[in-house]
Amino acid sequence: MVAEFKLPDVGEGVAEGELVSWLVEPGDTVSEDQPVAEVETDKALVEVPSPYNGTVAELLAEEGEMVPVGDVIITFNVDGEAADADTATESTGAASDETDSPAGAEADTDAVESAAVETPEGRVFAPPRVRKLAREEGVNIATVTGSGPGGRITEGDVRAAADGSSGEATVAADTGGVDADSATPTDADTTTDASASAGTPSAPAQTSVESADRDRTLAAPATRRIAEEQGVDIDAVPATEKRDGEAFVTPEAVIEYAEAQQRAQAADATAVATGETGPRETREPFKGVRKTIADAMERSKFTAPHVTHHDEVDVTKLVEMRERLKPTAEEQGIRLTYMPFIMKAVIAALEEYPEMNAMIDDENQEIVHRNYYNIGVAAATDAGLMVPVIEDADRKGMLQLSSEMNELVQKARERTISPEELRGSTFTITNIGGIGGEYATPILNYPEAGILAVGEIKRKPRVVTDDEGNESIEPRSVLTLSLTFDHRLIDGAEGASFCNEVMRYLEHPELLLLE
Repeated sequence: MVAEFKLPDVGEGVAEGELVSWLVEPGDTVSEDQPVAEVETDKALVEVPSPYNGTVAELLAEEGEMVPVGDVIITFNVDGEAADADTATESTGAASDETDSPAGAEADTDAVESAAVETPEGRVFAPPRVRKLAREEGVNIATVTGSGPGGRITEGDVRAAADGSSGEATVAADTGGVDADSATPTDADTTTDASASAGTPSAPAQTSVESADRDRTLAAPATRRIAEEQGVDIDAVPATEKRDGEAFVTPEAVIEYAEAQQRAQAADATAVATGETGPRETREPFKGVRKTIADAMERSKFTAPHVTHHDEVDVTKLVEMRERLKPTAEEQGIRLTYMPFIMKAVIAALEEYPEMNAMIDDENQEIVHRNYYNIGVAAATDAGLMVPVIEDADRKGMLQLSSEMNELVQKARERTISPEELRGSTFTITNIGGIGGEYATPILNYPEAGILAVGEIKRKPRVVTDDEGNESIEPRSVLTLSLTFDHRLIDGAEGASFCNEVMRYLEHPELLLLE
């Protein structure tokens, strides 16, 4: 039986997701829980597992397509599994069509009508690459009879339909110049309405094709030929007329669009000739992870009034301690960075100033005091900034923090991190020193009350006082700190005191042994 699989809510509470890539193809054998697709979620690339053991019947979404949660994205041939009535009907109807109409044979009107009735919502069985080919060839895939297993439409079916669509049948449908008696029906384009069988010209709306830029692109064959001659994607041409309530592309619109493209290309050529190295402007969709990050930053900035406190701390002793501990960590296969020390110092300061670990519940107008310490560590990735979360960081030792942090950051950069590992932080640390930065004004990881940016450790001259009160200027290792906090919850004095507490632990790292 054929079983449908709908795009699930992968835990982000979003209404849709971008299908980034398929990990299987039609005909592949899959087992339960085997990943079949990668879907873009909030700051993560999530693998969607198969709920069945069986073989892949059809992929119903294309890579790069935004798919609403709950839409069917894939079907499986499942032995011994129950499938819903609609899906079973589809399977039965498709198999019947294949038996009655072998590959290459003409499909009669009754067979086409029967398939249309038995396939709910006009669904056709064709993989994404075949659908793409149909759009490129200007073929209405809904009219193509599949010759593959279970009535599946193949590339050969689409190409045959494309060859037939340039004949008299397509001309009759678009222009009304030939009646149905003189048109030659094919598997791809069979005239089925009553008016055509009576010799009445068909309406232009009957020749619509699938479009990448809109639901339907209506145009006469002559218009499509002009678009092809001009090298124009007809799906991208603005429609200037309405026919039967739908957009219709005219020859004038194609020519105007082609001329605009030529002018843009000429401008680009002029720019290159005058020394510029490429087009003056390029555009790309604002979506995916970058759009998600932008929305979160906008909400944070326009909800919580931000204040940033800057300071410097002498971490010469911390640098020396880390150098002593690095060989021990390496023996256990752990790369020891400064971040676990900073995390420990932050946790100690949060315990002293709990308001910095709290949050404001704007919906209920309540201050939520959190008695746990989940530390987020911002990590730069190719897809944008992600914040892996180390849960209950106060209960973990230095090496365990280092190991977990390294693993989570690596998973974030490889886009294999799960949504659960990106949620639930109570305070965030971001390292701007990795690219040579000193100070910043970081934006809160809303709804958190604070975020600490740590800069690059640099050798700087500092006045040092010995035990006898004598002063001298010495080169010291200095770390810069930038603390941003929600001014609705944290006053300036409290923010500065929190930062001073962090500095105390970093300046005297032996105090961390008491935590």
